[in-house]
This record gives sequence, structure tokens and C-alpha cells, in this order.
Amino acid sequence: MSALQIGLIVAGILLVIGVFAFNRWQMRKLERRAAPVTRTPESRMQPAERVEPTLGANSADAQGVAAFRADSESGGAFEVPGDVIAPPASHATEDVDAAADDLPADRGATLAPARPTTAARPSAMPDHEIECLILLQPAAPIPATALAIGFRARIGKPLRWFGRADPRSDWERLASDTPGQFAEIVACLLLADRNGAVTHAQLDNFVRVVGDIAPTLPAPFTPPDLDVELSRAESLDRLCAELDVQIGLTVQKPDPGSIAGTRLRGVAEAAGFRLAPGGRFEFVQEETGAVLYTLQNLRPDAFSAESLRLTATNGVVFLLDVARNAEPVRVFDQMKLAAKRMAKTLGAELVDDNHRPLDEVAFATIREQVGNAAEALRAVHIEPGSPRALALFSA
Repeated sequence: MSALQIGLIVAGILLVIGVFAFNRWQMRKLERRAAPVTRTPESRMQPAERVEPTLGANSADAQGVAAFRADSESGGAFEVPGDVIAPPASHATEDVDAAADDLPADRGATLAPARPTTAARPSAMPDHEIECLILLQPAAPIPATALAIGFRARIGKPLRWFGRADPRSDWERLASDTPGQFAEIVACLLLADRNGAVTHAQLDNFVRVVGDIAPTLPAPFTPPDLDVELSRAESLDRLCAELDVQIGLTVQKPDPGSIAGTRLRGVAEAAGFRLAPGGRFEFVQEETGAVLYTLQNLRPDAFSAESLRLTATNGVVFLLDVARNAEPVRVFDQMKLAAKRMAKTLGAELVDDNHRPLDEVAFATIREQVGNAAEALRAVHIEPGSPRALALFSA
């Protein structure tokens, strides 16, 4: 046997061993990827999942939509971390504290579990507990048009600008056409919403935008501590993930029945719903324009005028977003009646997420949980339906 043949045999053996080893490595890699992942409320990068009412074997023991951990030692009180929101700390300089004297008096106060003694702050105010603030004090009063670059900025999180004529005046939300001259300006970037906490890149972009505007005014500029702001954002996001509850009531046609899209649209519009661009029906409060609850397809397909004309569905879901509703318990009662009427009209059933009929005991349990969810929000100074809640629980 020649040396060439021996070399080829050895090379073949090594190749077989290499292929076997590579295959084993690939298998182990796939097994690790396939391992089950436990979901935690660390981030809200995806829209909040609704909490469906689900009945146990005995409806009297129904847990409905419990979305929080109960503390048995405190008689069922919700467990909410007391240190989840760090104090605003060093945003920029001590001048921020002085300029923001219309904000809550206790700058060290946090969104801690305590019943607020006043109504939710108005939307036309900087909110240091959920926003990163940067103060600008121009050498001379400036018009709002001087902030044109800031109004056009797109950072990935809501950016608001406020101004006031002097330290004794109220803050005013600024837009490109806001009249007047302003001696103090505050730029406010939301720290968290349902898309998750603000990122380092978004904070960098925010600081860059304000930093570019400052010398044009001119105004002194001190950037915030980004590590502090990121920590506050992550804590805020964790808290909101704990408190994010949506209640769904399913109206379903028994198999093999279905609901024609044209029939569904007629019934929904007769009940006061209107088809919205987002692929769902909305029930809107006429006086305020606020969406009280929505109606969406039980199937994954979104509704549209065209799909409703051509297709059918086996059911719909009434959805109540607790945090975004000023009176969630009252609205739940209203939504329950609307769901019952629609189920009767369509010859469908009102069921839980396991397709079991909902009875009055179950509805009472769900109603109690809606109230508890609202109280849990208020306990950390997030009034349901308030500007603060609408900001934190937006997508």
C-alpha cells in the first residue's frame, strides 16, 4: 500500500470523525434553542397579552383575571415593589429642581405603593417620575419656533417640550405655532411604554437633539446621567409590566357555526361600535373621544371593510384595557351587558378562554379583579385613564 493510499485512508477517517463531531455540536445547539423559556415581566417589548377569564372545575372558585401575586399575610393585598422607581436624582444640575417647582414638591418621591392624595397630574406638565427631563434656560426669552429641530425629532419614544415665561408661570406644552416668549424650556422623554424601556441609543439621541439646540438659543446644557435614567426606565418598565391587565370576554359561535362578516359589522355598528384603522371595532365615549373597550376577531386576522364583506369568523373578543380606562369597573359592567346582547343576537355563547360558558358567579369574580387591578395602579400613583397611564400603557 502506497503512502498516498495510507494518507487518503487517514484523511477519510478524520473527515468522518469531523462530520460526526459537527453533527453532535449542531444537535446540542438545537436542543438548547428548543429548551422552554419562562416568560417574565422584565420587558414589555410585545403588546400586553389579554387576561382571559378562565373557570376552574367549580365556577365558585373561578380565579377570573387575577393578574397580580396575592400576599396572603396581608389579606390578599397586591405585592408591588416599593423601590421600583429610583428618585430623579441628578438629571442635570440643581437648577432643574428650582425650575421645576411646579412639579411634585418631594423630588425624591417615587411611584411607591401609597394612595395618592390628589388627582392625576394634567398632561400639560412635565412628569419627572416617568420622563427624563433636560432643562434649558436661554440667555434671553425665545419663541417656540427656535425649537423647530426638537419638534421634528423622532427618537422612538414620545418627546414633549414645555416652556414658561418665568419661574412663577405655569408650564405650557409647546408646539411650532405656540405664541409667546419663553425664558425656561424643558425637554421630556418618556422612559417606558408597552414597547419596553427606553434604550441607551434612544437616550443618546435625545441628549444629542437637546445638545444641538442649546447653543442656538443660546442656553447652558448639562446632559443627564444616562446610567441613572436607564436604571429608572428599566424599573418603571418592570413595574408597569406587573400592573398591565386587559380583560377579554369571548363571544363564540358553537362549531361548526360561523358569523358572516356583514352580519357582524351590522350588529357591532348597531351596538355603537365603529370600525377603526387598527383592524378592530372601538366603542368610544362621545363626550371625551376615549376608547372604552374594543371588539376584535377571535381569529388572528384583523378586521377591515373588505374582509368583513367577504369572509366569516367563529367569534369575537370584547377587550377592556384596565390602565387606559378612567372607570374600569363601571365600563366592565357596560361591556358585559354589550357582550351578552351580542351573543344573544348572533346565537352565540359567551365563554372563557377554555370555551366554557361564563355564569354570574364568574362575572362577579372578574369584576372584583378589575377593581383590584385598578386599585393596584392607584397604589403606585398611576390613576387609570390619566395622562400618566395613557403614556405608560401605549404601544
